Amino acid sequence: MSNVVKVGMADLNVVTSPDTIRTSGLGSCVGVILYDERAQVAGMAHVMLPDSSYARNDKLNRAKYADTALEDLIDRVVAIGATKPRLKAKMAGGAQMFNFSSSNEAMRIGPRNAESVKEQLKKFRVPVVYEDTGGGSGRTIEFNPATSVLEIRTVNKGVIKV
Repeated sequence: MSNVVKVGMADLNVVTSPDTIRTSGLGSCVGVILYDERAQVAGMAHVMLPDSSYARNDKLNRAKYADTALEDLIDRVVAIGATKPRLKAKMAGGAQMFNFSSSNEAMRIGPRNAESVKEQLKKFRVPVVYEDTGGGSGRTIEFNPATSVLEIRTVNKGVIKV
């Protein structure tokens, strides 16, 4: 019997086959999946902001920021059986949910989240094998480590499996 492990906003978690892992409510946030096909393990982070320098209080939620969440997610998937050189990534989200007439960089949070996640993955030498980012619609994603298939449900656009 398999379970669906849910990942909330600013959260991360890991699964082993036959369980799957899901996050909902991806707007400007980015859902990142790291997985090892051979070990059939995966981890997912629901990243809200690109950089931990945005943290305003003393207690840092490392899962909230791309620069800290990816490091922790790698450690967690390796702890349950993944091998770092075999890790691959899929990602979705990073939408621009609202149109602003301002050219203020702070208003581009979705694209900046996606860029920051890709920079971190490059830093850790984890290849991105699929990306569905940008646009203006929210997404829900679910990953199955047994098949390495990511299901992406996009508001008003339906479901794709990659």
